Formats: sequence, C-alpha cells, structure tokens
Amino acid sequence: MQPITAGTLAEWQQFYQRHPDGVKPVLAALLASLSMDDAAWLYLPDEALLELQLAELGERVAAAGGDPRALPLYGIPFAVKDNIDVGGWPTSAACPAFIRQAGEDAEVVARLRAAGAVVIGKTNLDQFATGLVGTRSPYGAVPNTFNPAYVSGGSSSGSASAVARGLVPFALGTDTAGSGRVPAGFNNIVGLKPTKGWLSARGVLPACRLNDCVSIFALTVGDTHRIAGIAGGYDARDAYSRPHPATAPAAMGAAPRFAVPDQLEFFGDKDAERAFTAALRGLEAQGVALAPIDFTPFRRLAEQLYAGAWVAERTVAVGDIMRAHPESMDPVVAAIVANGDNYSACDAWRAEYQRAELARTINQALAPFDALLVPTSPTIRTLEEMRREPVLYNSQFGTYTNFTNLADLCALALPAGLRDDGLPAGITLIAPAWHDRALASFGRRWQQGLDLPLGATGRRLPPAAAAAVEAPAADQVRLAVVGAHLTGMPLNGQLTSRGAVLVEASETAPCYRLYALADTRPPKPGLVKADTGAGIVVELWDIPLARFGEFVAEIPAPLGIGTLTLADGRCVKGFICEPLALGSALDITAYGGWRAYLADQAQAAGPLA
Repeated sequence: MQPITAGTLAEWQQFYQRHPDGVKPVLAALLASLSMDDAAWLYLPDEALLELQLAELGERVAAAGGDPRALPLYGIPFAVKDNIDVGGWPTSAACPAFIRQAGEDAEVVARLRAAGAVVIGKTNLDQFATGLVGTRSPYGAVPNTFNPAYVSGGSSSGSASAVARGLVPFALGTDTAGSGRVPAGFNNIVGLKPTKGWLSARGVLPACRLNDCVSIFALTVGDTHRIAGIAGGYDARDAYSRPHPATAPAAMGAAPRFAVPDQLEFFGDKDAERAFTAALRGLEAQGVALAPIDFTPFRRLAEQLYAGAWVAERTVAVGDIMRAHPESMDPVVAAIVANGDNYSACDAWRAEYQRAELARTINQALAPFDALLVPTSPTIRTLEEMRREPVLYNSQFGTYTNFTNLADLCALALPAGLRDDGLPAGITLIAPAWHDRALASFGRRWQQGLDLPLGATGRRLPPAAAAAVEAPAADQVRLAVVGAHLTGMPLNGQLTSRGAVLVEASETAPCYRLYALADTRPPKPGLVKADTGAGIVVELWDIPLARFGEFVAEIPAPLGIGTLTLADGRCVKGFICEPLALGSALDITAYGGWRAYLADQAQAAGPLA
C-alpha cells in the first residue's frame, strides 16, 4: 500500500475510514520511502521500533472500546525536532557529543501519541536550537524546499522541510526567537508559535527556558490549531506551564484591525518588499483595517535577546557541553553560547527590568488592535551568502520575531504567496497571550481566500466544508441573545468589551414566546418557554468563560440566564425572563424577533418620530 503524500489531517482520517486495516502497511511504506541521506532527518526508526509503536496504538484502541475513531489522530504520522524527547529514541540537538537515549516521551509527544499519532522520525535543526538559518548543524544544512540554493530557515529546519514536502501532515518544532515561524515562511507552510506555557516544555532540551515554546508546523491553519489543542494543556510537572485563563476571544470579527510597523525594513530585498505590499492589499480586500504603529519598543526588545544578558540562558543550558566537547560545537553556536559568560547576575536583573518595561509598552500599544502584522522575515539568503555572513544575516531574519516571547505574545506564521523570484513569502500575525484561537480563526479565512499551493507539494487547499458551526471551546460559553445585546443594539458593547465574538444567527425551537417588557431602559424583550409558541430569531455569541460571570452580574431583573433549545436541537445558554414580569408586557411573538418588532414600531411612528 502506497504512503499518503501531502495529506491534511482530514485526508489521512478519510483514508483510514476507507482502509481500516491500512495503518501498518501505509506507515511501513512511508518509513521505507524516507532516507537518512535526506538532510531533514537525524533519526528514523527501524521496523522493530515502528512495530512497537503500532502495538501500543493497538492497546490504545482496545482501551477505547475497540473503535479507532475514539483516537482523533489514529495512525497519523508526525515528525519531531531532535531537541524534543521521544521515549527510547536518541536525542541529539544536532550535537554528536550530546546524544542520549530519552527515558520517556516529552509531554507534548505523549499527548499526541495518546491521541493515536505515530512518530515517524526526528528532524535536523540548528545546533541546540541556536539560529534561524537551518545551516548550523554538523549533519548538514537543510535546503529550502523551493530552491536548494537558499536556506530553509531554522532552527526547526528539518520539521518544516518534512511538512512542506508532504512527507508528514504535521511536525513539532521549537520557537525561542522565531524558529517556529521563519522556516514556515521560507517553505510556504503554517507555523504556530503558541502562547508560552500552553504546550508543555517538559522533555524539551532548553535553549532559553523562560522563552522556549514547542511550535507546530502543518500545511493548513486548521491542522496546526487542532494539533495544538490536543498537545496543549496544563502540565503540573512543568514549572513554566500555565493553565488557560479563559479570558481571550475565540475569534476575530469580520473586519479586524491590524497594526503594521510604521517603518518597515527589508534590507534591500525588493522581492520581499513587493510581496509584503501585495499581502497588505490582499488583507484589505478581505476587510482588514491596517494602521501604523511605532515599532521602536518592539525593535529594542528584539535586540535584547542576543545582544544582552538573555544570551546567558543558552550558556546555562549547554555551556557545560561546550566546555567539555568544544570540537563537537558549531563554531557560530559556540561563540554565541560562550558570550553568556560575559554577563553578571546584576546584568541579568537589569535586562529583566528592561524586558518587563518594554513588554508592558508593547502590550499596551497592541491593545486597540486584533493583531500586529509583520513580514515573517524581511529577507532570505542563499547558503553561500550565509557562509559569508552567518551572524548578520541570522540577525536580519529575526527582525520581526525576536521580541515575541520576551513580550509574552503568541504568533501565527502564514503563507502569503510567491515572490517574483519564485521563493515563498510569509506574513505573521502576533497577538497577546492566549489569543491563539482568534489568530487561527482569521488565519483560516486568509488561507482559504488566498488559495495557494500547500507547501512545496503543488496541491491546493481542499475545498472548505460547508459543515455545521464548530462547538464552543472549553474556555468559551455559547450564549444566545435575543434583544438589546444583538449586533448594533444599545447593550451589545457588554459583549464585545469582554472579547465575545458573533458565531451565527439562529432561531429557537418553536416553543418560546417573546414579550416587549414595560418600563425598561433601554427597551428590552423577555423570552419565555411556553406550551405553544414560535421560533424566535437569536444571535449566538461565544464569550470567554472567565468573563461570563461578570457579564451575568450586569443583567437586571426580571431577566436572567438559562438554557435555551435551538431549532436544530442544540442547547445553549441564553436570556430568559421571570413570568411575573409578563403581566404588563406586550406579546410580540408574531414578529418572530426583536428587530422585526422595533422596525414595525419605527415605521408606525413615522419619519418625524
């Protein structure tokens, strides 16, 4: 059975639905098609290791009642950057002197395997995840998937390359300064740099432990976010893991507002500049409002990561290896790591104070916007150019990435078309911590509207399914509003100010009656369940769970929140009314909704009312 190439998660799942016994032959064929001569791979399992994973997968299916559909990633292969542990496999971080056998899976790997996914190999990287180039590995540079004369980007070079070529549907990387974004931009794929602490870093060799994130590469935005939802979650054994605060919006509205740096730098790369300008026009065509923002604090914070005491974090992580085995270190990496010895504890505290001040300034500046929009990288370089200027050009790649983790922001790198020279161009959306879901909601629209080839596969994005609206996330409450909180109505701001997002227009089941309540300011209706009634028009909004209580606290009697049944049988939270208030109220059920009633009242009052 032939391996699947360039498949999305949905396509892999559909294949297994048609071929329920296809896991073993397909994954065996996939593994046989991979080669250690490919610079993207640092370790591929033998048949025995694959068989062991398949046996474990069988046990998980049995524990789930024998139904593979109970495992959302059943049989789906993925790649793992080789600074992330896979139990029983070697971890090298692209340093021969460091190689050791991992005793157990990193937490993110364990969660993905528990969901049915299968690790198919470990990938090359800039040594110890130090670099944005994909060339700082003793195992060889990973070439760009569109033009092998150019760099692939790093440090997660192998993971990005494997996804871009369709060898695996998703791969894990890491991102401290842009390593989960630059390779995505250079290879025409999606790269998610999640909120720090959402995905556990336990079992990941640190680069800068305070700023490290496990990142995700995939061909589509939907796949990156789905994998993050499975791999993420609070891990009490990771000191830097954080529970989701349930305060962030679930999506962006139809007309988001993006900040753009007031001064853009492309280092003379006219192809990159033209590509970004074209992306700006495309965003405006999709209804995005763009506004300039002072980029000075972002730039100053970005400079801190390598030009300040923060570099000492890398020295803490791998300095002992460098001192014990200097011959095994990439010279550029060794120079960066050694520089950390030049800073004192006092320098480190001064750097932290400056980081905190700049991060506060940045987050305040972004508050009026849905996201910051930047080029993923301002330029790209050939392998030969990188040999001549390994530090300068690496620094250029980080212009729009280095500040993100220091400021506690999340980011989503998106394909943005091809440059005039045929190389990929990318844009990145950056937003406050925990806005990952909102970024994904827009990213899906952007990718669907652009209709680019997926990675370097030549395949197009599968058609958007006209499926039912997604169920709300665990950190959101779906709320039906019927009156003064509808879009454009006087109290709608009580929702939007709390990050609530309109999901859809809907209708109740035909067992409700609607009343215009007397003496309410602003005017409000009351919805009551009854033996006979009609379907009443409602809007469904997703409101962050942690903001729901304060919203409910503002609701005056005789109104309250209960559970409503919709016409399609779904049950959601929604406005209800105490029956005692109906004695002086007007039954307006026949209008079918509050807007229709108000429109009729306005027409009856005439133009002079």
